[in-house]
Amino acid sequence: MNTINIPRLDLNKYINGTPEERKLFSDEIGKAFNDTGFITITNHGLSKELISELYAAVKNLFALPDDVKLKYEKPELAGQRGYTSKSKETAKGFKVPDLKEFWQIGQTVTDNDPVKDEYPANLQVTELPDFNRITTEVYKKLEAAGGLLLKAISVYLNLPESYFDDKIHNGNSILRALHYFPIENPDALPADAVRAGAHEDINLITLLIGASADGLEVLTRDGEWYPVKADGEDVVVNVGDMLQRLTNNKLKSTTHRVINPPRELMKYSRFSVPFFLHPKADMNLACLDACIDENNPKAYSDMTAGEYLDERLREIGLKK
Repeated sequence: MNTINIPRLDLNKYINGTPEERKLFSDEIGKAFNDTGFITITNHGLSKELISELYAAVKNLFALPDDVKLKYEKPELAGQRGYTSKSKETAKGFKVPDLKEFWQIGQTVTDNDPVKDEYPANLQVTELPDFNRITTEVYKKLEAAGGLLLKAISVYLNLPESYFDDKIHNGNSILRALHYFPIENPDALPADAVRAGAHEDINLITLLIGASADGLEVLTRDGEWYPVKADGEDVVVNVGDMLQRLTNNKLKSTTHRVINPPRELMKYSRFSVPFFLHPKADMNLACLDACIDENNPKAYSDMTAGEYLDERLREIGLKK
C-alpha cells in the first residue's frame, strides 16, 4: 500500500502567524487539497474537555430507546434536522443502505438575516438538555474554524481573503452525530452492506472531530484505499463537491468510506461527528474563471448551492 501525505497543519499559524507563516499555511492547504483532498488541523478552537463532553452526549443520545428517538424523526425535513433512523441513507450508486443512524443540527440565525425563514428549527432533545447545549457550542466553534480555513483557501485561489464570508454567514451547515450501530450477526447482512459506502461529501468543506474507532479510509489517486487517522484531538478536514465544482476540479473532493471492522468488533458501536460546512442556498457554484483554461475546460454546468444540495439529497435517498 502506498502511503499518502495528509499534512497536519496548525490553524493558529494562520490566525496569529507572520505574513510568511500565513502564506505558507495557505500554500500547504491548497497543495493538500489539490493532492489528497484531506488535512488534519490542530488549534481549531475545541478543547479536549468539550470533545469528551460531545462524545458522551452523542452516546447518550443513541442509547435512548428507539421509540423515543423516533419521536424526533421528521421525514418531511429530509433528514436535515433531528433523527434519521437505521437504513435510510444510501451512498450514491449503492443499492444497500449504510449501517448507521444519525442526528442533524442546523443553523441557528441570531441576527435579522431573512434566510432564517428558509431554515427549519432545530429539534431539542427534551430527555437530554446537555446534548442540545453541547452540540450548539460545537457547531459554532467548527463554523468559525471552517470560515478561517476558507479564508486560507481563498488566498491560495488568488481570491479576496473574504470571498466566502458573506456566502457562509448563516449558511446551511449541518453538524451530524453518527452512530454506526452494533451488528450481532454479521452473516445475516447483505454481502455489500457497509458502515458508509464510498462517497464524496456534498458541501464546501467537512470538519470531522475524530471518531470513537478506526474505519475511515480515503481513495488515493492510485486507486488504493488508505486509512485516515486523526491524532488525538485533531480535526480532519476534507474538500466537498461544492468546492470541487466551484474550482473546476482544482481542489479535489476525495472519495472516502467507513469500512466494517473485523467480525469480532462488529458488535461494538462506532461514533463520529462531522460538520458539513455549507453556504447559503443562493451561492453561485459556477466554476471560477481563474480555474478555467484550455487545459482545464469548464467541467460543470452553472448551479446554485441550493439546487445542488436538493439534487444530491434525492440521489442518496433522503429526499423523495
